[in-house]
Amino acid sequence: MDAKKAAEFRLGIIVLVVLAVLTGAEYGISFTPALWLALIVIALIKAGIVIQYFMHIKRIVAEDGGH
Repeated sequence: MDAKKAAEFRLGIIVLVVLAVLTGAEYGISFTPALWLALIVIALIKAGIVIQYFMHIKRIVAEDGGH
């Protein structure tokens, strides 16, 4: 495996772990109704990660010349 593929694989594992941890945090927080705002914040963070990593927004913007 070359260095670029190894780095991409490592990033994929990191994204997987971060999303799993955030999902676990959401599950734990869901039992406390007073922390509903924390659930929204976590959901927004997860959405941002999914958009950045799985939808390749960074690559699309770079190909467009940053515009």
